Amino acid sequence: MDITGNTIFIPGATSGIGLALAVALADRGNTVIVGGRRAELLDQIAAEHGLDTVRIDTADAASIAEAAAAVVERHPDLNVLVTMAGIMRPEDWTTPYGDGDGQGFVAHAEQTVTTNLLGPIRLIGAFIEHLLAQPRATIMTVSSGLAFAPLRITPTYNATKAAIHMLSESIRLQLDGTSVEVVELEPPAVRTDLMPGQRESDVAMPLEDFVAEVVGLIEEQPDAREIQVENVRFLRYGEARGDYDQVVATLNRLDPH
Repeated sequence: MDITGNTIFIPGATSGIGLALAVALADRGNTVIVGGRRAELLDQIAAEHGLDTVRIDTADAASIAEAAAAVVERHPDLNVLVTMAGIMRPEDWTTPYGDGDGQGFVAHAEQTVTTNLLGPIRLIGAFIEHLLAQPRATIMTVSSGLAFAPLRITPTYNATKAAIHMLSESIRLQLDGTSVEVVELEPPAVRTDLMPGQRESDVAMPLEDFVAEVVGLIEEQPDAREIQVENVRFLRYGEARGDYDQVVATLNRLDPH
């Protein structure tokens, strides 16, 4: 992926990694469109950062189709899709109603799968025909270091991110020889509001440091298949190094939740 000269749609970018990455990529000479559910946040982002915005709920198939049509109509040169939106919720699988809100882990798991796995699948489905018609295009998926080593309290989040990793690997094979490349962004824990207490966590990476390193890696490695900041490599390569059990134990000792 080239670092500049793109037209990029990032759904799920009204806060956290998504918004910070959107601003950083806009600063590098890209046209960036931010997607999100809350109109007031989108209006604020448009006013503060000068970015185009579109309302989208990535857990809703109809909303994805409507937003995709709007984005392509307004930006026919769109050539990058970043499937950023996601949720992360603790689950207690030892009891059906042990999560403290009366829903239980099954309801939380279903919501996580809908947002984190079906959402990206539907997004790619909505844009793939348009992207294939571009001279050079990119699908950037967003997995996690937890795709490669599990955090005890978030089983379904871990599973969906592992699925995103394998989905990325698989569709890259299918798209080989086309104009569309597939790049997988693999964040470590980053200081955002994805989970309660994560913004204040000493073991999470500062957001501005993460985004700066990501942008630097894209610039230095435009043909990279995986974007891995240094902080995620401990999780990503535990099995390859042969210390997977130690990685899992260390991860869950450091868990701030």
